[in-house]
Amino acid sequence: MIPRSSFLCTVLSAAFLCGIVRSACAVDAASFEFAGAAKVQSARFAAQWNWQSQWRPLNGTKLVGYWDLSLAEWRGTRFRNTPGRHQYLTDLGITPVLRLSGETGTGSYFEAGVGAHLLSEKYNNNGHRFSTNFQFGTHVGVGYVFQNRLDLGINFRHLSNAGIMQPNSGQNFAGARIAYTF
Repeated sequence: MIPRSSFLCTVLSAAFLCGIVRSACAVDAASFEFAGAAKVQSARFAAQWNWQSQWRPLNGTKLVGYWDLSLAEWRGTRFRNTPGRHQYLTDLGITPVLRLSGETGTGSYFEAGVGAHLLSEKYNNNGHRFSTNFQFGTHVGVGYVFQNRLDLGINFRHLSNAGIMQPNSGQNFAGARIAYTF
């Protein structure tokens, strides 16, 4: 099990890495998300790289895509279904995301993505158990991008191994996200 202090270390490391990645890899945006579910919380940092392609499916809208590379720390408060026991794990994910927004990219949007996640250990919290460290992650979200490029959103995420092995109870998160486009 990862000590409690590792959560702060992960947060600080991710912030530091976002700065390095931004300057070294021409990141298009960076985000922070806090999410939760019954007996588990997650703090997630991510960097985004836009795809070059754009599609205009409806008058006045555009469909764009981006890669989302994330580092998250989970804190379960009912490890092995025992009240008061904690589980800390790290989640590294990569997700291609499609976003439908107004033509200028500001204003409201809807987005969805399916990606891959690697967990530092098998999740076992509050009756939810993963049999593998590798998980698939899906998300849907809505949000608003302001003129100053600040992006505020909410989302729903689901992680599971898609039946590769049992048990495969999955875990759902509801989250709030703040992002900034460079």
